[in-house]
Amino acid sequence: MNAIVPPIGKRIQLKRKTFTPPLGYTFPMTRTVIHTDEAGSDLGDVGLLAAHTGTGIRHRAFSVYVFNPEKSKMIIQKRSAKKMLWPLFWANTCCSHPLRGESSSEAGERRLQEELGFTCALEEGPSFTYRAEDPSGHGVEDEYDTILTGIVPEDQHMNSNPEEVLEWQWISLAALSSDMAAKKDQYAPWFHLGLPKALSSLQS
Repeated sequence: MNAIVPPIGKRIQLKRKTFTPPLGYTFPMTRTVIHTDEAGSDLGDVGLLAAHTGTGIRHRAFSVYVFNPEKSKMIIQKRSAKKMLWPLFWANTCCSHPLRGESSSEAGERRLQEELGFTCALEEGPSFTYRAEDPSGHGVEDEYDTILTGIVPEDQHMNSNPEEVLEWQWISLAALSSDMAAKKDQYAPWFHLGLPKALSSLQS
């Protein structure tokens, strides 16, 4: 993957929108994501950066939710400070975009390994669309997001990637619900939207 690291503090003109990169962010210039319509239909490839800047471009994504066998706790992560969007926010176990030719579950299993150093079988749940603007003005998410759920024991070995994850923890669903209500602005918007869908999918 070719990438360029912009000088920190230097403003860069991208798609007619002025954008200041977060500290340490590296632009993956050759990456693409799958452009979709509201129903998730494939409309071709679009550049990763183009999809997340300006007004955003709707694209395919997935969100992984990993629970303990009792389904009473889940793994959440605090996003790395190097993330372009929503750095240092708490979010679900992991999330990203499927590659061309990759199913959502295959992509989720791959991404678990890349971010947290383990993987597990994932079940595909419902999909939903949302659009949210990063509160620091670094870009936008406009996604057709598919829920993926998995089960691992609480003693599952983890080896998180510091480029992606600042910290992670097991948290009870009761404590998580209370904390998300009390500290709403510390959690990523897709997590607020996706968690009820993941829990419903887990119980079905």
